[in-house]
Amino acid sequence: MTTAVLSALIRPLVEPRLPDWVEPLWFMSKEEAIELAPRAEIGWFDFNQPGPMCEVVTAATNLKWLNSIYAGLDFLPLDLLEERGTIVTNGAGINAITIAEYVVMLMLTHAKGYREVVRAQDRHEWLQDSPGKRELAGERVLLLGLGAIGQLVKARLEAFDMEVVPVRRSGADGALKPDEWRGKLGEFDWVVLAVPSTPETHHMIGAEELEGMKANAVLVNIARGDVVDQDALVDALEGKRIEAALLDVTDPEPLPEDHPLWSLDNAQVTMHLSGRAQSKMFQRSADRFIENLARWHAGEPVEPRFDPALGY
Repeated sequence: MTTAVLSALIRPLVEPRLPDWVEPLWFMSKEEAIELAPRAEIGWFDFNQPGPMCEVVTAATNLKWLNSIYAGLDFLPLDLLEERGTIVTNGAGINAITIAEYVVMLMLTHAKGYREVVRAQDRHEWLQDSPGKRELAGERVLLLGLGAIGQLVKARLEAFDMEVVPVRRSGADGALKPDEWRGKLGEFDWVVLAVPSTPETHHMIGAEELEGMKANAVLVNIARGDVVDQDALVDALEGKRIEAALLDVTDPEPLPEDHPLWSLDNAQVTMHLSGRAQSKMFQRSADRFIENLARWHAGEPVEPRFDPALGY
């Protein structure tokens, strides 16, 4: 009999729908999860912090399938999971809709100077002119990352009559190849990052890339903080070499209280909230898990698969 270990937060959404062949073990704390983990063949060990998840996964010595609500699982002991042959499914696409909406919000907020509008309302001041006059229509966007989130970002920005050019290994359908985009950075008004965090993407935007952007370029990062060389970004923002950076993610997180990004006028920091700005994450995850349980029992592949060797 397969044993599932699930977070208590998911329990009300999953328990009534579990098939008879599943023996559920529920936990309310890290300590309970660690105690139960060695018995688990299927595990769902999500916590708010990476540390407890790593501890529980390490303790789950009989784990055949690990499920998570999170898309980025690079913080887990991936070598150990690969060595054990554990199948991993992640939350890729679960929050894609809300993150794509967040990208549009960030871009419009910057383009229309909406932060200044809100501050004026707080001051009870009637502005005589708009603090932002930029239009999205007709501007060009370089999109790095065309997974579930990137595809939805592309569709939404194209609805604003923006020209979105993604990066693909094939270079098909007007896309740029991975070895082409750096040389064309100066052709884009916006650069949107939606890539996973891997050794290949670490600091993919650094001093050289920032130097190659247009003076009015805006960097939007809803990927991971470490895909940007943050020190180089601060330097570029302070020197006004790019127009702005809209950052839902930083390195580290939380961003230290005295970090310069907080006070730069041309930086927006939204505290990694893009995926949380919705109320359907747990329901979508529960639905996917129940569907995957049926596939698992039938000997069919569960999805979406996370490859510990690749890190995404």
